[in-house]
Amino acid sequence: MLTPDLIALILAALLWAGQLAHMAVRANLEIGSRYFLSPRDTAPPRDLSQGTLRLKRAYENHHEALLLFAVAITAITLAGKESTASAILAFTYLGARILFVPAYALGWTPWRSVFFGIGYLCSILILLLALF
Repeated sequence: MLTPDLIALILAALLWAGQLAHMAVRANLEIGSRYFLSPRDTAPPRDLSQGTLRLKRAYENHHEALLLFAVAITAITLAGKESTASAILAFTYLGARILFVPAYALGWTPWRSVFFGIGYLCSILILLLALF
């Protein structure tokens, strides 16, 4: 049975996949698919735009953050300690990660860091709920 915690994890993974797709489309439009279909043994024919590079960094950041969140959701689920608190934290994580993307892409200072911190804190708190 899908708990709210697991639904948040699934949605976070779909966000991650969407970020990759969006970044890949932009990169292909900027550099051309010929380079991306090659073995990439040489440097790209031109640099990616600042916006696409920001999307790439936002994706890579979510790649790292999603691992901790997935461990937290797995731990709380296997421990059988899902609760209203863990669901609120899980969806707060998801909301923070959703807001992180435009904050990073558009250079919203200090909001990018604030949204990152909220998501990170939610993952840590879920781990602590699973532990205690």
